[in-house]
Amino acid sequence: MSEENTKTYDCGPIIDDRGICAVKPCDSDICHPQPRVIIIGAGMAGLSAAARLAQRGIDNIAVLEANERPGGRINSCWLGDIVAELGAHWRPDNCFTHLVHSLAASENPPRPGVPGALHTRGLFNRAVTGKMAYPPTISAYYKFRQIEEEAAQLYCLGGNKQHGSLVNFMSLRIQQELHEYPPEQQEDAARIMFGLAHILSARCASDTALLRADHSCCFMNMPGGDVRVPLGLIATLAPILRQIPEGVIRYCKPVSSIYWGTSQKAGHRAIVCACDGEEFPADYVITTVSLGVLGCNAGRLFCPTLSAAKIDAMRCLGYGYCNKIFLEYCRPFWFWHKGDLNFNYQNNELSCQSNWTKGITAIEMVPNSNHVICVWVAGEEAMAMECMSDKDVAEDVTDVMRCSSGNQCLPYPVTVLRSRWISDPFFCGSYSYEVECTGGEAQRTLACPLPGPDSPIPPILLFAGEATVPGHFATVAGARISGIREAERIVQLTIRYKGPPIPVECQASRQQATAKQI
Repeated sequence: MSEENTKTYDCGPIIDDRGICAVKPCDSDICHPQPRVIIIGAGMAGLSAAARLAQRGIDNIAVLEANERPGGRINSCWLGDIVAELGAHWRPDNCFTHLVHSLAASENPPRPGVPGALHTRGLFNRAVTGKMAYPPTISAYYKFRQIEEEAAQLYCLGGNKQHGSLVNFMSLRIQQELHEYPPEQQEDAARIMFGLAHILSARCASDTALLRADHSCCFMNMPGGDVRVPLGLIATLAPILRQIPEGVIRYCKPVSSIYWGTSQKAGHRAIVCACDGEEFPADYVITTVSLGVLGCNAGRLFCPTLSAAKIDAMRCLGYGYCNKIFLEYCRPFWFWHKGDLNFNYQNNELSCQSNWTKGITAIEMVPNSNHVICVWVAGEEAMAMECMSDKDVAEDVTDVMRCSSGNQCLPYPVTVLRSRWISDPFFCGSYSYEVECTGGEAQRTLACPLPGPDSPIPPILLFAGEATVPGHFATVAGARISGIREAERIVQLTIRYKGPPIPVECQASRQQATAKQI
């Protein structure tokens, strides 16, 4: 990054766990007053920020949550014999060094796994005629992984060059590799490689045609990989909620507008207006709303509006469409026995499907359950699924499974539980991804407070959420990191100004007085 760009970003202080208070108990004559902090959203980012501020001695805070529950995109529900994760999830890999896993483990230590137990692997199935022969499937699988690595190399070699959409790059390379297979194996190899390309849409929660081939290098894995919490991700919220003072979180409190800077009312640095008319004055406002909500409402939510740099950063980031459907059955019938059912279509078959089931990327057995399966739906089809009735969804998924298995006697589920992240006005989608690979520049710009580092006015608007963390976007860990980051920023500003910063109105008066003296 150039020296000029380095001056543009203010990524906040280095996060540590010293636990010191910014406002220590002391004599009233010398004690600095606390700043008033309003946090918008009680998801992982907002709760982490509130807990961190309280931990560091700043408890003059309010968390405004639009829903009647905390957690945001963490939404765990009991279904049959398991906890269904309608939103964020972890896979069953054990890790004791993971940032967020430690939260759940602090209260409910996981029991050790069975030594030597093997993780299940998905089987490759034709969409119509069932299982494929073993040798071609393995060869096609590794060929596809090789193509993925080539896509990753494009980022390192191409600089700012645009390499075309990921789906076009994949299609071209797959067609080239298919010529290396014997004629009798080409059809199965094509199904596998095009099917794996289709599954990529679940990773970004949108159409792979919207992604650049450069994006493979834009994500950073958290040490230890994915983990699973037996009581659901909701268990990670309990230790955080206990650190937040009682009465701080205000539920069912959607925000209509935020006046800040030159548009502040009554001399306050910021005023947050709720939809019910209640107003909350603030020295700092931490907004943790999703990128989907930010993109849809930035024009009316902020007064004055956000900077052009932030608007451009949002355009570089996409907010994908992804939903999950959990189906409960009276008794298991799983025809794939072990692993997941990944759908492998030929490229022309994808365009021939007409209903929302075209967006199904996988059907998974839910760990530790003999009665529940999970269906992943991505892209525009995930939006279409939200408009369907539970009955129609159950029938359509059953038709797909009957077609895939060749067994027309598979039963219908007794319970359907599904997410609707796209039509929910408080989320407007699932999670973020990069439309244009910027090497993390878009996330850093989105995270930069307003006013920016070049302004003489201390920051007023601070931004947190998974979309603001380069390398960890679209993760629960990224959301937690961002909340702690912005809380630490306020702590450092409080220490610097020995309390709340000077209101914008007073700041302008002082600058004018200083100018007159000069």
